[in-house]
Amino acid sequence: MSHRIGVLLSGRGSNFEALADSIAAGRIPGAEIVLVISNREDALGLQRAAARRIPARVISSKGLQREAYDRLVVSELQRARVELVCLAGFMRLLSPYFVACFPQRILNIHPSLLPSFPGLEAQRQALEYGVKFSGCTVHLVDENLDAGPILAQAIVPVRDDDTDETLSARILAEEHRLYTEAVRLILSGRYRIVGRRVIALANEL
Repeated sequence: MSHRIGVLLSGRGSNFEALADSIAAGRIPGAEIVLVISNREDALGLQRAAARRIPARVISSKGLQREAYDRLVVSELQRARVELVCLAGFMRLLSPYFVACFPQRILNIHPSLLPSFPGLEAQRQALEYGVKFSGCTVHLVDENLDAGPILAQAIVPVRDDDTDETLSARILAEEHRLYTEAVRLILSGRYRIVGRRVIALANEL
């Protein structure tokens, strides 16, 4: 039986596509993306899902309180028998209700070395702060913003001539690789959590 993955996105869905490519290439053994959900009907990721014949649907968040919206999304994920939820540019903070429905089974990828520069425009934040290294982080999701235990990180040097766009592009390339590694680790079950530390067993990463 395959591991059933649900993906939530709000935009272009490049990390969704990277995961789908990795699954197709056998880099995430025994996995299948069974549902893509977006809160925005104009999300390019929906078209990318349709092109791959992956079920996709819009659940608009307009006018809904956070938990009320999350209950609709959780219902769809549970109906599709999703085991692991992957956020791929999903521009909403999950409610405690959502997190409790998928304990330690929700992943997010963020374009900074957390806990530095959480939230929006992390690449711009890094440039304005003047750091010499940035990168990306895959973490387990809790009800706080970009705050759950860290699964994996990748470092990207910041160049003196970098702009938001050039730094973002180099970080994105690392995101695509790192997300695959983190999903593979979680689905393998070969890790343990000690406090905030996620410890991979047998060099899974």
